[in-house]
Order: sequence, then C-alpha cells, then structure tokens
Amino acid sequence: MRIGLLTHRPDHPLLTATTALLTGRHHITVIDPGASSSSGHLDVCLLKARTPSALALARSFEERGVPVLNSSSATGRCQDRTRMATLARSAGLPFAATRTAPSLERLAAETGLGYPLVVKSRHSRRDDLVARVDDASELTALCRTWSQEPVVTQEFTPNNGWDHKLWVIGDQLFAGLRRSELAPEGRSPTLPLAPDELPDGWAALARSVGSVFALDVYGVDVIETAGGAPLIVDVNAFPGVRGQSGAPHALAALTLRAAA
Repeated sequence: MRIGLLTHRPDHPLLTATTALLTGRHHITVIDPGASSSSGHLDVCLLKARTPSALALARSFEERGVPVLNSSSATGRCQDRTRMATLARSAGLPFAATRTAPSLERLAAETGLGYPLVVKSRHSRRDDLVARVDDASELTALCRTWSQEPVVTQEFTPNNGWDHKLWVIGDQLFAGLRRSELAPEGRSPTLPLAPDELPDGWAALARSVGSVFALDVYGVDVIETAGGAPLIVDVNAFPGVRGQSGAPHALAALTLRAAA
C-alpha cells in the first residue's frame, strides 16, 4: 500500500515509530503541507498538519477518493475553538462554556467581565495564546502582545490543577496526567495513567468526542471539577501522543484498516 504523511514534521516520534512498523511492506511518502498539489496514487493519507494549505491539499485527496485521517473537515473543526465549543455543547458534551471576541483589544474594552477568565486564541495553532487572567490589569498587559488576536474566553473552573490527557487512536484509548499550564506551578511533564485508572465514564466520554467530531485520531483535555465531574476544555486533531506504549502500533493498524 502507498501511505502519505502530510506533515511538517516527519521526524515526530509518533510518525517515526509508526513508519518503522510499516516500512518494508508498504511505501511511505512524505508530502509537503505547503504544496499546492501532489501527484501519485495514495491508498491512505495521515493528516498531521493544520495549516490552510495542508487542509486544502487533504481535501484534494478526499476528492480523488483517498481516505484521510483525520478528514480535512474534522481537522478544521478542531482549529476553530468557537465552532468546537458550539458543536460539543450542542451534542450534550460537558464542554466549558465559551464566548468569542473579535480581538483581545475589544475584549479588554468590555466592562463587567467576571474574573478569573481563561483566554485562548480562537484559532488553535502552535504557540497560540492560552492564559488565565485574574483582573483587568492582566488583560491589559496581554494586549501589549496579542491586541489584535481573535480570542475566546472560558470562565475559570476551580480544579486540582491537573489536566487529564485522553488520546484515542481508532478503537484504542491512552491516557496521561499533566500539570496544567494555567496552574501556578506551570506545565509539567506528562505522567503515565492507565485507562482503567480513569474515573467511571471518562473513557466513554472520550470516545463520544470522536463520534461527535468525526475524528479517528484525537486528544481530549479534561479537568476534574470540584464536584468530581469531567469538564472538556479542548479537543485536538492528531495530537502527538508522546510516550504512550502501543500508540504507534494502534496508528499503524488504523492506517492499514483505512487503506483497505
């Protein structure tokens, strides 16, 4: 089979390990996400790039009948946090209440904002804005760098400061625990967490996200609220899933199933 990797980073650990499992029996082609087109037959394409040009190229593969994991439309839905929240909440998922502002500058000009707030770039990307804001002066300070950034805000929900990182590849679930970047201590390395150590219902919740967003390879960031209930704060298409034993095998198996 001919397998395409649409990615800026073919050396990413997950892709490297997956490629090692497939090379020899299958032909792997790395595709430049900035290319306007790509010739040659593919049986399946892994979309691990999120730029507009990468999504357009993935759509062109889909129009030719090539299965793409994840689809261009599903990947695009996860890049817009406004669309993400609307879809999740309309489907009944416990997603953080989210509102949108055209720019951080416009948000800072509003009165009556309730603090603390979590402020994020509307469009998810590498090194985007994600910050806890405790008062108006902190919001004004952010404007020095991010004034024209379209943003979303979420009410800060008290929690224990740890993010549950849930990853799904096909029918397999992986999990980790990481100190939130919003915690006073800052982000920590991800600690291993066996799926059977998750609270009841959380594994099923992660899989429900895949159904709602039409994702095959994805991550769900969940915090445990003070009452113990899960609250989804982000959904990521094709995350890194670093350090998870079995993840490359799961991705290789999913790739071959999609191609078949």
